[in-house]
Amino acid sequence: MNKTLCHRGVVGSIDGKHLKINIVQSSACGGCKAHDLCHSAESKVRHVDVYTSHPELYTIGQEVTLEGTHADARLAAMVAYGIPLLLLVLTLAIMLALTFSEAISSIAALAVVAFYYTFVACFMRGYLQRRLSFTLK
Repeated sequence: MNKTLCHRGVVGSIDGKHLKINIVQSSACGGCKAHDLCHSAESKVRHVDVYTSHPELYTIGQEVTLEGTHADARLAAMVAYGIPLLLLVLTLAIMLALTFSEAISSIAALAVVAFYYTFVACFMRGYLQRRLSFTLK
């Protein structure tokens, strides 16, 4: 059973079938009713790209709800954090066993992680954009 994640956002721009949705992420005190008075509220605007087959249904400034699945969130976390961490630890352990040099092992481990992120950015971007997508509700 795939549960969904929902976020409210505002349509920032429309370019063909591509919509850029702005989501305001606020800290715990950012949602407080008194946040304007204390000036300690932190909030960031995140931009999410959404592709839709019916862009004519949306206008700039319209409030929309983005919907994604927990499975997509888990996959994104694995691609962004889990696999690189595993590569870093394995490379470090293997290189330490082979070279006994912490400096060379550290450089090799960082190089493997850098290569991984480059590979993902160059060769898997299209797949990830299709696989990890939000839908408009």
